[in-house]
Amino acid sequence: MMILNMMLVMLIMYLIGNMIFVSKHKHLLIVLLSLEFIVLSIFLFMMVMFNFIEYNMYMLMVFLLFSVCEGALGLSILVSMIRTHGNDYFQSFNLL
Repeated sequence: MMILNMMLVMLIMYLIGNMIFVSKHKHLLIVLLSLEFIVLSIFLFMMVMFNFIEYNMYMLMVFLLFSVCEGALGLSILVSMIRTHGNDYFQSFNLL
């Protein structure tokens, strides 16, 4: 029963992260934070499932490594965008 409650919480976290990602597409910082929230919910889901099947946690370390690299890449894009355009609005610059 406890595992089902934890799975429900992680599903709600995932859905909230996706709703924020879809609805707040004006600012790059909000999009990056919602992506990190989704990654956190997936990490918690994997941690519960690996503990449930008594699997070792090496795969979680690889997942954390990739999520940290994704976060660092997103922050570097955010900093370069703010330096070149002055803000993090998607509508303030032309993609072409």
